[in-house]
Amino acid sequence: MKKLTQKQELFANYIFQDMPQSEAYVKAGYSSNMLPATIYQNASRLAKKSNVVARIKELRDMAASPGVMSVQERKERLSEIARARLTDYQETGLDSGYISIGKESPNTAAIAGIESATKFDENGNTGTLFTKIKLHSPTQAIDLLNKMDRLYAESNNVQVNVDNRKIEIIVQDKGAKKLLDEITQGVAPHTAIDPAKT
Repeated sequence: MKKLTQKQELFANYIFQDMPQSEAYVKAGYSSNMLPATIYQNASRLAKKSNVVARIKELRDMAASPGVMSVQERKERLSEIARARLTDYQETGLDSGYISIGKESPNTAAIAGIESATKFDENGNTGTLFTKIKLHSPTQAIDLLNKMDRLYAESNNVQVNVDNRKIEIIVQDKGAKKLLDEITQGVAPHTAIDPAKT
């Protein structure tokens, strides 16, 4: 099998992640400065190349291995972490509260660590067991779930910083930068920007 270029490898990985071909094509680093129909044709042609097809199959085979967590399993594990509360593991009795963790305990994947220590009074009597439970961060789990479901906007082409004295606009896209420069210089902006000329 012919070795994949870096762009082809990225493209194959994005297709493996169920991204549409045109989006995977652009995100992999291929030119986006063309008509959508041309991007679609190029992406379709790339997806049919034998080495790309073989790589996508290889990625799918690896993911199907019983030793590798499926996307569903990963989402379920992250959901356990996000849902867990310390109260899931606390029990109270007549004399005090205690920690109870067993096979039936909910959301145990969220437990990052358990520490126990017995402490005695100044005379060495009346030992008391202290147990601390540390949970994985639920906000990080939620963030990863959001990323897996592509809930965040991935575009960072324009950033606007505002304070009471000025507005600062940072633009990374060449066409948008040219348009913004024309506006700030008082030149009538062009209604359409040809990306090939930027």
